[in-house]
Amino acid sequence: MTNPLRQLETVRQAVWLDYLHRKILDNGELKRLIDADGIKGLTSNPSIFEKAIGEGDTYDARVQAALKTTDGSPMAIYERTLG
Repeated sequence: MTNPLRQLETVRQAVWLDYLHRKILDNGELKRLIDADGIKGLTSNPSIFEKAIGEGDTYDARVQAALKTTDGSPMAIYERTLG
């Protein structure tokens, strides 16, 4: 069976993922999406990052480290945690 996302390539459409979370980088899911489904890019916005950071404990260690090594401002924590 042909992958419908791959079929979009034949009509010159690029599929982008409107989601980003460190776990899909760490566990190889993003690579699979690119290789198997032909994902061409990612989009994001502050609410996506807020959701990613707020759910689970994936970012907890990075946030704690940022609190110790920055001035504690939201921007500094954001840049240190997601950078």
